[in-house]
Amino acid sequence: MGATAGPVWGRTEQQDFRSRVRGTLLGAAVGDALGAPVDGLGIEEIRQAHGPEGVVDLAPAYGRRGAITHLTQLTLFTVDGLIRAQVRRDTGAWHPPTDLHRAYLRWAATQRDWGPDLRREDDGWLAHEEWLYARRDPTRPLLLGLGDDVLGTLDVPKNPGAAGPEVVPRSVPFGLLVGWEPQLVAQLAVECAAQTHGHPTAYFSAGAYAVTVHALARGESLDGAVQRALAHLAARPGHEPVSEALQQALGAVRQGLPGPARVEELAGAGTAEAVLSAAVYCALVAEDVRHGLRLAVNHGAPSASTAALAGGLLGALHGETALPPAWLAELEGRPTILELADDFAMEMTQGPALHNPASASPGWLARYPRGSQVRASP
Repeated sequence: MGATAGPVWGRTEQQDFRSRVRGTLLGAAVGDALGAPVDGLGIEEIRQAHGPEGVVDLAPAYGRRGAITHLTQLTLFTVDGLIRAQVRRDTGAWHPPTDLHRAYLRWAATQRDWGPDLRREDDGWLAHEEWLYARRDPTRPLLLGLGDDVLGTLDVPKNPGAAGPEVVPRSVPFGLLVGWEPQLVAQLAVECAAQTHGHPTAYFSAGAYAVTVHALARGESLDGAVQRALAHLAARPGHEPVSEALQQALGAVRQGLPGPARVEELAGAGTAEAVLSAAVYCALVAEDVRHGLRLAVNHGAPSASTAALAGGLLGALHGETALPPAWLAELEGRPTILELADDFAMEMTQGPALHNPASASPGWLARYPRGSQVRASP
């Protein structure tokens, strides 16, 4: 697996890319935080708790407003793993699925440990962030898939029956690999999804989402980005459920005013492809980011996953300045998300100036070590 050589980045291109990276990661996190308080509730339960319009603003979850779930935690470790893969490439080692697996094992350690262990020098800075050591309802397939050091692959996937939507949001950073060809982006997302979710609809949904974000990050329209994902899926045996779900999202746009019933009709099964379909629909009909995210949380299907996916799409499409500032102001972990987003943008646009086979910035290697050690499960 490799990447294509991208063009030389000018200053304007770098600024636009950084805005899209920030927008994508913050948008996904805000959607996650908006949906967290009502995840798993029916629409009538949501209205009883939050009023006739349902959720219109951030509400308390896990003891605070703006709290994120395991969806955002894993997304951040995806970014960390991608940067580490680029840094480790200087050593001649180049297998991104392995680097992502190591990153996900570092996340799994946050779900077991009381806090960071500073003796683990290879952890890097993200695993030393204390606020990430909070258990935010990770699903059983995630914990089982990352419960040992064995790497799940497409030939021998972890949890072959797992098709839950929680596998898809963490794939959003793959779409930000704008120097890669779409088929490589999709392949990486698919392979990394199989590390915890082995059902084809789950990992194909992750690949389709990554390709859609990739097209948006390259400046395409949302409709065009979804068409690219469909074209990519068509070449993969067993793609039909995911392709049909995306087609249903496109068709629903022409079926009247958007509302909870329409979103729940798409997402009701609660599987990866169903929730992806609903998120794409919410992003397509969104008047703005606020409207799209409210639509994505007020229904009886998985609210956090739907809104996280919709937020990632809208953030990639419009950039960070389109996100509601009042929601960002209360978003848990925003300084960490911004720091990681800027590091990712800097690595992707100016990586050779930070590290190469002959030399490297000591500060960068301290943040993203080349070491390959992972902590064994107890």
